[in-house]
Amino acid sequence: MNNERTAVTNDQWADAEVVWDYHQMHHLVRPCSAGIGLGSHDLGVATFAARLYHSGLFPLLVFSGATSPTTASRFPRGEAVHYQEHAIELGVPEEAIVVESRARNTGDNIAFSRQLLAPFEVDSVLLISKPYMERRAFATCRKVWPEVDVVCASEPLALNDYVKSIGDDHLVVDMLVGDLQRIIEYPKWGFAIEQDVPDQVRAAYERLLDAGFVSRLMKD
Repeated sequence: MNNERTAVTNDQWADAEVVWDYHQMHHLVRPCSAGIGLGSHDLGVATFAARLYHSGLFPLLVFSGATSPTTASRFPRGEAVHYQEHAIELGVPEEAIVVESRARNTGDNIAFSRQLLAPFEVDSVLLISKPYMERRAFATCRKVWPEVDVVCASEPLALNDYVKSIGDDHLVVDMLVGDLQRIIEYPKWGFAIEQDVPDQVRAAYERLLDAGFVSRLMKD
């Protein structure tokens, strides 16, 4: 396996596009009982959550996330707290936001948000995440909170635009590969429901692995 950092080739970009498209659920966004913004390094999640709130798609918004090694320097007070502050700057009323600041993984995001939403009548949730996290968020929610109706949404960005927002093409491809590994492996550990991975997607994934896009893989 070649781990040298070289330019991303056209063929690798084509494979990355296949994986990028697979990660998105392409759900029709509709009104839900609550929105849940899943914490990460990407402040665009909070920006898009605020836009959806202002569109009247939910009356209550949970931001969920503590810190991680990849977000501690950017969000020192915790992902959910910084998301809340950003959403308030964008006009979301403070009383419409619930902050869940303990979660350190996607299962925790869903489980802890469910606990906070227990006093409310919630039969559907709009999960707002990074674009390439939609499918993993869906599969996790269906496992952890099977009774709720789940709709997934993310900023409507093309892969090239998302790469520009992050500023590191290799890192983005690494993250696409890492999330697909988790989609494949997590059901075996009881963390998520199984998702069908089409042959075309699996082949693209294998080629990207062979090309060395491995920095975000789980370790054995």
